[in-house]
Amino acid sequence: MIAALACAPMAEAKTNPALPDMTATLREQRVESASVALIRKGRIVATAAWGMAGPGRAASVATPYNLASLTKPLTAEVILRLVSAGQLSLDAPIDRYWSDPDLARDPRRMKLTVRMALSHRTGFPNWRDSNGLAFDFDPGTATRYSGEGYQYAARYAEHRTGQAFETLAARWLFAPVRMRATGYVSAQGVTQPIATPHDADGAPLPVEPVARYNAADLAHATARDYARFMIAARNDRGLDATIAAERSRSQADLTAEICSGAKAASCPPWIGFGLGWQLLGFAGGTTMLHTGKDPGAFTFAAIDRARGDGIVILTNSDNGWRVILPILERTGSDPKLIAFLRGQMS
Repeated sequence: MIAALACAPMAEAKTNPALPDMTATLREQRVESASVALIRKGRIVATAAWGMAGPGRAASVATPYNLASLTKPLTAEVILRLVSAGQLSLDAPIDRYWSDPDLARDPRRMKLTVRMALSHRTGFPNWRDSNGLAFDFDPGTATRYSGEGYQYAARYAEHRTGQAFETLAARWLFAPVRMRATGYVSAQGVTQPIATPHDADGAPLPVEPVARYNAADLAHATARDYARFMIAARNDRGLDATIAAERSRSQADLTAEICSGAKAASCPPWIGFGLGWQLLGFAGGTTMLHTGKDPGAFTFAAIDRARGDGIVILTNSDNGWRVILPILERTGSDPKLIAFLRGQMS
């Protein structure tokens, strides 16, 4: 199955059926704007945007949004392509090439690997505090969501290749996948303004320029660009067969944590962290899923690896989570995914 996916064409469909108008739903849920790209059978079939990207500025399909934690799958993809090319290792100790100065006196740093970083098993907190970076538990012994782990993997990539991570991302991912409106540093004023974040009351929040890349957060893209990336990821483009197989495998089981009690009724047989994505192991095939949340932004992306059906939803509101289910329902998205998400919210 993986070999067949790797050979699948990446071209977008010529047809562009209209997405349902979500303007009324956004207004009801107090969401300033949303931009959506719909994927069917591995092709982008429709894109649309509704609402206001900023004061006096209507959202369009060309408006970049803060991806929030949807940044993490981008970073993972760059690193996995470098692993496939033999320039990085998935399981060799990162410490051979680089370690954070904060960990200089902690021998546990020598256990850290890229696999642990991309599957949230480094032992790091989500972000370091004012005292610096430290382990909360031994690497590889438990699972905890960590942006620091992704930063660590990106710094390893820089030190081993001798190239800045933004340069690596542009060469290995953004250019070959034609992600022209995507980047790690702020595009504010370069192409067009990023969608302005808004709080739950609808007040605009300041847009802070991003001058230094963050491997786990704050990258920006249009919904179409991110959909192009998801199609490439679903097709395992740029990966060798071994790494492609690893992408489909749960690296850290989350079933007991996520599917306890009444929530088990709508859960798939298994759930886990993969390499860059959360994986939902439905009976008919695995879905790659990720969400993102920052002040004034909520984002969502999912794609069924077997069928190639997926969606990208980007919003510029603290209330953005409220429109995810309505958009999934109105676009005829996977009923199993909708039931799972509804169960998680109950």
